[in-house]
Amino acid sequence: MTAPVVFVVDDDVSVRESLEALISYEGWQVETFASAKGFLARPRSLAPSCLILDVHLPELNGLELQSRIAADRTDMPIIFITGHGDVPTTVKAMKGGAIEFLTKPFNDEALLAAVGNAIERSRAALGREAATRSVRDGYASLSSRERQVMKLVVSGLLNKQVGAELGISEITVKAHRGRVMRKMHAASLADLVKMAEQLPSRT
Repeated sequence: MTAPVVFVVDDDVSVRESLEALISYEGWQVETFASAKGFLARPRSLAPSCLILDVHLPELNGLELQSRIAADRTDMPIIFITGHGDVPTTVKAMKGGAIEFLTKPFNDEALLAAVGNAIERSRAALGREAATRSVRDGYASLSSRERQVMKLVVSGLLNKQVGAELGISEITVKAHRGRVMRKMHAASLADLVKMAEQLPSRT
């Protein structure tokens, strides 16, 4: 994975500059935006990342931006910052998946701790996404017969039983099973069962 990126969206230039200096000093890359629309115009990052987001923004506010990116940026935790925090806004932000809600002026250490936590969460989410993608790619490379064998094998049938079910010899089942394990990069039957559970439909 590439170096983590911290995105900052705040319409106050002094806040953007101070956050950029603080976060850069910790060794993270920083990109700042004055508006939600400016942030949305940037292509999605494939690096571990988090978003420091001001609640009160012109045109599209922080909560609206949160709801807009909730579905397709699950790997990007959000840390809200605001100069005017209130309970309903905080509750709505946290229900929307924010991991932290800080009221200005906030403690630098608290913010940096939240960013560190967010980056680790993002890294883990990207890792899970990559693993799921690898499983789906492996499954897509299987022939229809190999998929049939995989389905029966992960359901708990022995090679002999799979052969009887499909009308093929046990040796042929073993050959198909070996190819399935190789293409799916499965080290064991338990691995293969876990992979099958990640597929959209248990086929």
